[in-house]
Amino acid sequence: MNPQAFLGYICLLCFSFVSPAKGDLQPLSFQPETLYQYRYSLDVQLDHVSTPSPRGAWLRAEALVQLQHLWRDPGGEELLQVQIRDLKAQHEPEEEGRQDGTGGAPAEIALSQEAWAELWQPVFISWSSGKVKAFYGDEAESILISNLKRGVVSLLQLQPHAGTAVEEDVSGSCKVTYAVSNHSITKTKDLLSCAKPNSGFASVAFFSPFFSFFKIFGVEWQPTSKSQYMVKDNLLQSVLAEESHTVSPALRSTTGIKISSRQQLQLVSPPMPGPAEVAGQSLEDALAGMEGRHQPLGMASLPFRRVCTHCPSLRAYLKAFDSQRVKTDTSKVATTRQFQRFIQMLRSAKKRDVLQLLRKAPEEMLPFVVETAVAAQSVASLAALSDFLDFSKESKSLLEKFLYAAAFSPQPSGELLHLVLDKLDGKQLPPEVQETGIVAVGSLVGKLCRQKLCGLQEVERGVETILAGLRGAKEESEVVIYLLALGNAALPKTIPTLLDHAEEGPTAITTAAVSALRQFPARHISSKVKRAMRRIFHEKRKNYEKTCRLAAAEILLDNEPSPMDVINILLAAKQLETETAMFLLLKVQNSLRADHHPARKIMKDIMGDPQINNYNFFSKAGISSSFSGPLTVTQDLLSTFELDLLFLEGGFLRKSISDFSLLSHGQRLHAAQVTIEAQGMESMLGENVLEGEEEPELMAGMSAIFFDVQLRPIVFFRGYTDLMAKVLLSSGEPTSVVKGNLLLMDHHQVIPLQSGLQVAVKLQGGLGLDISADMDMSIWEQELKTSINTRGSLAIDFQAELDAPFLQATLRSQTEVETSIHFDTILRFSSSPVLMCLQLREEQVPYREIFTVSKSAGSQSSTARKGRQGTVPGREFALHRANSKVCNLLLMAEE
Repeated sequence: MNPQAFLGYICLLCFSFVSPAKGDLQPLSFQPETLYQYRYSLDVQLDHVSTPSPRGAWLRAEALVQLQHLWRDPGGEELLQVQIRDLKAQHEPEEEGRQDGTGGAPAEIALSQEAWAELWQPVFISWSSGKVKAFYGDEAESILISNLKRGVVSLLQLQPHAGTAVEEDVSGSCKVTYAVSNHSITKTKDLLSCAKPNSGFASVAFFSPFFSFFKIFGVEWQPTSKSQYMVKDNLLQSVLAEESHTVSPALRSTTGIKISSRQQLQLVSPPMPGPAEVAGQSLEDALAGMEGRHQPLGMASLPFRRVCTHCPSLRAYLKAFDSQRVKTDTSKVATTRQFQRFIQMLRSAKKRDVLQLLRKAPEEMLPFVVETAVAAQSVASLAALSDFLDFSKESKSLLEKFLYAAAFSPQPSGELLHLVLDKLDGKQLPPEVQETGIVAVGSLVGKLCRQKLCGLQEVERGVETILAGLRGAKEESEVVIYLLALGNAALPKTIPTLLDHAEEGPTAITTAAVSALRQFPARHISSKVKRAMRRIFHEKRKNYEKTCRLAAAEILLDNEPSPMDVINILLAAKQLETETAMFLLLKVQNSLRADHHPARKIMKDIMGDPQINNYNFFSKAGISSSFSGPLTVTQDLLSTFELDLLFLEGGFLRKSISDFSLLSHGQRLHAAQVTIEAQGMESMLGENVLEGEEEPELMAGMSAIFFDVQLRPIVFFRGYTDLMAKVLLSSGEPTSVVKGNLLLMDHHQVIPLQSGLQVAVKLQGGLGLDISADMDMSIWEQELKTSINTRGSLAIDFQAELDAPFLQATLRSQTEVETSIHFDTILRFSSSPVLMCLQLREEQVPYREIFTVSKSAGSQSSTARKGRQGTVPGREFALHRANSKVCNLLLMAEE
């Protein structure tokens, strides 16, 4: 080869490696001794999603941004000075400013002298071809002004070539994607990927440890961010950065808030002469020669806490205590609102004030105060509870109230678990309190582990408390409680223990262990668990009571069943007693009608086989039933009701399960599940126990699960003597299942905007709940009546607070609902066949929504409100046609 040609080829090859890729731009730079001026503008808008609502908050700011090159090292790193000049801000005044509701002319916002002085102070950045390497400013500067400067500097964070990178700017450390075309650079920022440096929080900064554990009770956040850069002759000409956020309660997106922000930076031509470069061997030397204090600062925005001037004060409340006592009807929304208000007071109160409230509260108000102190979960409130509660003296009902309040805490702390364990440790407590404490410990352990806090000393102590108690339990009832506590904890490492008890224990223990396994997520129902459930259902090792077999079958059917499992369960139904078989087949048919059931597709395919789906197979004649259907359907939520009734062959009710579930955003939550169970009735009805089965003890009782927390079971009677005593001495009063106030939603986060402004999002939802159940059996009239009454109130407070150096705005939505649902059953077994009537009815539902917009700029402030209220008529749910006919017959006979 010609040597000159070969040399030319090598040079061409080298040039191709050092030249920018196709479409990439040349490295960016700013020239020395030149003053660059950019026109800066900022527009931010907050609006309610729902209508009717007041007009939202709007802010516009304009300024001149001056940029100077001060120093450059041989590697190309530059020291730039950035200064904001002549800032003017405007906001939209009250919407009453014009008759057409579009608001008046923009109003100027007067800035304070302190704000002017701080805005005037320059900041410095280490910059290299679009990348901000370091940020320097005065750390004593106010947070809002400092964040605004971060927002301006973040516009200078870019790269001249296409690709994906992780950048740090005012939003945090975020994944960004660049596309380059001609003189244009497009940057798309994934705001969901952002994390605060050294914190690990996803794109949000939490001021408190309170946020919702269940997605259903949390916040949905949908952000977008895109920036457009124009570059010419290696110089940044303009930037247009736009972002939007839609934030709403997961349960009700219509009460959400939209946030839109737009920043623009435009070069003012032509550049002007500027100061000479600063001498210095290093960037630090160059920076030291500048006036003022210039400490290295992080690029991510700093969290700002607004000072609340109108928040309720516990000390002020205590001064007027006698005239401000709280009404404690938990089913009324006024009480739920007070519950939320007290939580706010206690979170900012001192221990001595909380303790004074506990000691001063009258007896009827004390349970409410205890619930509030637990929900507040501040250091002061927990310390006050520790001093106040004496487990050797207080009434059982108050102690149970404290323990259940802890168990239902949406986001418990290690300190709360520590308090519960200390109160239970080494004390001789009434059985009811001890049992409630154990299931509460299980709930707290499970929620802390799901927060990835399993390594806490308190959690390890809680797990050992349950396992040690299980190992040392002598009575069957004690074993049951510890197994239910393991179900509340739902720790994968305890599954082998539960399986051992499920397969080897007597009926009550097997039932409790299988019930505990049903509380585990589907991902933990492994092949080992399924093999054990198959052995129980198909009775491979020993005989099991029918309810245990049915519970095992439900675990198999509800957790990604295999086609063979479904087929084997259906085939086995042919060998079961009539009532048990009918119940199981109806459960399968229900899953076909439920779109959300995990086995629906498999069962639908299997039902295509005529050898299984035929009249002979599904024509079991019995009175057991399984019904499910929707109660409420919205774009965010599906609320379902499910009723399972299993009868003995002689027509007596063996087990009744009423389940209210919420399905939202891919998550299912058992909001309320009440089980009424009676056993040992076979002998009273003259039935024989099946061969191989245990002779069950005569007993009736109730258990309940609320918001995925298993409560302590309640026994109505045990033994024939106890039954007769309850029948003869019954007061006629229903048994309280749960009564109190729960903090369902507790979410607090900060969304940093690209402009440096921030929006604090707060969601708090309180639920007042009063559920009672009653079982009335008349031996003489041969009639059984059960009743479950649920009354409740829900209050949701959702707000977004915008904080800027020259404007504060708050958008707030408040939702209030009261509801009452009754489920009654009448069973008359004096005739053949047994007659049964089921009634599910809902009383009228009053509701109210209020939308508020509050703004404060300088010395001016305004508040606008709009709302709506109404009543949803009461309704009775038609379960099925045959039930309606029997109800007409029985109810007419009663009249």
